[in-house]
Amino acid sequence: MTALLQADRPDFMRAEVTEQDLFEQSVPRALVHRAAISEVLLTGVRRCSEDTFRLGAQWSRGHSYYGAVAARWHDPMLFAESIRQVGLLLAHEALDIPLGFSFLTNTMSFDVTEESARLGRGPAHVVLDVRLHSVVRRKNVVSAYAYDVVGYRDGWPIGSGSVTANVVSPAIYRRLRGDRAGATAPRDLPNGMMPELVGRTCEFDVVLSARSTDGVRELRADADHPVLFDHPLDHIPGMVVMEAARQSALAALGFPEGLLVGCDAVFHKYVEFDSPCHVSTLGIDRSTSNTHSLSVQFHQAESLVATCRVVVHDGSGK
Repeated sequence: MTALLQADRPDFMRAEVTEQDLFEQSVPRALVHRAAISEVLLTGVRRCSEDTFRLGAQWSRGHSYYGAVAARWHDPMLFAESIRQVGLLLAHEALDIPLGFSFLTNTMSFDVTEESARLGRGPAHVVLDVRLHSVVRRKNVVSAYAYDVVGYRDGWPIGSGSVTANVVSPAIYRRLRGDRAGATAPRDLPNGMMPELVGRTCEFDVVLSARSTDGVRELRADADHPVLFDHPLDHIPGMVVMEAARQSALAALGFPEGLLVGCDAVFHKYVEFDSPCHVSTLGIDRSTSNTHSLSVQFHQAESLVATCRVVVHDGSGK
């Protein structure tokens, strides 16, 4: 951690931080692994006990990528990104994991209610209650951990989430990645699906190919995208995989303005840049209510690399 960052950042772990203080400023971008300040969602944290914390997050009504859904709801992927950032911040601040270490997400899940995602007159101030658990240490350095999150908005529960992850040093990461360490994304991308079929307005934001073979599409990842690739990576990040699952579900269900209200993701392997990753949907459950679920699978080099169970609100009702 640089001396400048050490000097400029607030003391996050203070127990006396008030509820209002949780929303006064963004946390340092390095602590949530973001290059752009505009992509930092967390705004404060208070330690409640040895393993429980309360954090603040602010959701804009006009995020450049996770913008309003059907002009009615905050994009619940903001909740997913908030959960992701929580784990990184607490890893560095509460678990003393050095900056520069790599985080390998094994599982990530979240759910929200349709009502809690509705847009208000201003940005949503979200309180996140977090419990760290299942912390594994080797030679006093954390190598794995998990955490559960419950979100609140204006005092009302909005949903929950959980993550399990491993942590590795730079040297171990280089060994794990081998020849793929430092890999870059291909520039020659397949054409994307029509944006209006997946709740988007431009092809640049589409992460699935237009071409489909027996319902299977190719994952397309544009490394120039300022949100999906906020900083250079040598593989496709989990948030892109979850976005592809959301777009795949919207297209398969025929609900381009549907609201993603749940996602349960398992990441089996890295999704690499050097070979096509094929995205398929199966197990569609068209519920008699206004929510529907299906599974989205990701295969690469004949291996299952990720699965996501997705739940979508069809957009019916007021």
